[in-house]
Amino acid sequence: MTAKMTIDEVLSFLGSTPPRTGVLATTRADGTAHAVPVWYVPDDDGSVVFTTGAGSVKGRNLRRTGRAAFCVEDPQPPFSFVTLEGPVDLSEDLDELVRWAHRLGARYMGEERGAEFAARNGVPGELLVRLTPLNVVGLRDLAD
Repeated sequence: MTAKMTIDEVLSFLGSTPPRTGVLATTRADGTAHAVPVWYVPDDDGSVVFTTGAGSVKGRNLRRTGRAAFCVEDPQPPFSFVTLEGPVDLSEDLDELVRWAHRLGARYMGEERGAEFAARNGVPGELLVRLTPLNVVGLRDLAD
């Protein structure tokens, strides 16, 4: 039977190992939706952190609107998902970009490749994005 996740379950789901990919949804200037997969790191405050190119569609949309929706799913039975909606904080601070890009790379590719990912993504032209959820929906056991 479908059940709502508690906040602790949501945080555990977002921080799962192996990590899942999230889907970021933004709105283009013409009002159409834009959704793309992204690697993310959940932070202790309940936010999710990721990087993107400042000139990418998502980077431009985030800068313009300051808001996003984010979804992470478990595609295995009995199926679960978490969605987060809220404002984003954007930073171009290179020290922070390198630190978080290292964490992203280590989370998805293993600690030994974290520095490689940081060197590629902790550079000028990238944005560090922190989505702080104002609305959280977590459902589990959708097929039970």
